[in-house]
Amino acid sequence: MYDIIISMKIVIASDMYWPAINGVSVFSRNLARGLAERGHQVVVLAPSQTGEAYEEADGGAQVVRLKSVSFPFYHNQVDKVPEKKFGVYSNGFKVSLTPSKEIKAVFDEFKPDVVHNQQYLIIGQAVSRIARKRGIPIVFTNHVMTENLLDNLRLIAPFSRPINTMLRHYGMNFMKNFDYITMPTERAIGVSLRNEKDLRKIKVPIKAISNGIDLSRFKPDAKWRDQKIVSYIGRMDKEKHIGVLVEAFRDVLGKVPQASLLLVGDGNDTSGLKQQVAEIGLSDKVTFAGRVTGDELVRLHQVGTVFCMPSPVELQSIATLEAMACGQPVVAVNAGALAELCQNGVNGFLISPDDIEQTSKGLTKILADDTLRTEFSRASLEIARKHDMQYTLDQYEEVYREVIAARE
Repeated sequence: MYDIIISMKIVIASDMYWPAINGVSVFSRNLARGLAERGHQVVVLAPSQTGEAYEEADGGAQVVRLKSVSFPFYHNQVDKVPEKKFGVYSNGFKVSLTPSKEIKAVFDEFKPDVVHNQQYLIIGQAVSRIARKRGIPIVFTNHVMTENLLDNLRLIAPFSRPINTMLRHYGMNFMKNFDYITMPTERAIGVSLRNEKDLRKIKVPIKAISNGIDLSRFKPDAKWRDQKIVSYIGRMDKEKHIGVLVEAFRDVLGKVPQASLLLVGDGNDTSGLKQQVAEIGLSDKVTFAGRVTGDELVRLHQVGTVFCMPSPVELQSIATLEAMACGQPVVAVNAGALAELCQNGVNGFLISPDDIEQTSKGLTKILADDTLRTEFSRASLEIARKHDMQYTLDQYEEVYREVIAARE
């Protein structure tokens, strides 16, 4: 079968897609463009950024934007996050509420060989239901930890435990309906499927496949070697716990006074973080670079001396991988799947969630010891080499061929 199928017709469904900036949208875009570059026909189904349906090209992939409405309680992550007014955002997260008719029309015309679903939100549900009815094989990649949602929606925080349980059971039932399931790390599988009983319920192949990064772009630049810059790049939402990094950095300055902190990104916690920095007197030591993409993103990864990921809810963390590929040691929370990237004492230090003292000590050790930093930098590069996007594409092509062959 491998030799017969050369080019496949692939639908990638994602309720989050570029220009939104988050791990799901970045991976979905990289996957779509990478598969198209390999000669496959790729159609992406994603919410409209204007509300009305339209189509656009993204590299060699065709993006079909489905009619959408704005969910005003969460920002859209496509540009500078506006201030909330009366508890809502003027540019809210885009949601396609009734996409079934549009999806059926795409399937009628495109006739996909396989569907790759990225989420179990509204588009994901509709695509999965329609594909099952038509006998089209479906691959599902789980990127979600429910804590990501609950940490941002403070109004439901008191009910987080029962809601977490409910969402977890929903996710388990949803995953039963696919031909193949992938997650970005082995730890992600362990977080989502916590025991043998969970695995028996799913009854389909499950595999860890890295989200991958483009190693031809993300690579070290030696001219920044003498800097002492702590960096964080990613969404600046409350779930990321960046305030812990800011507090830890204040302690770092007591040991490494020439250090500076670079915060790149935007989110619903940006204004709060700026206020925190001003209140503790660090405005001249902390740079807020805002939302950055393209080559500028690569350059800012190259500028950093050590990368810190204080978030406890990462199923992989593309930003951490990109930093490692640029030669940065890492200080990261020992939660989620970060320990697969940050290997304690090998390329950085693992810390307990929200532990300011451990964060400060880890960053200080790396900044103050040139020999240790060089050793950790080399190890980060070696670990990152295993996450080349080309290898990720190889693995997904193999999965697609497997599920297509199983349906014939």
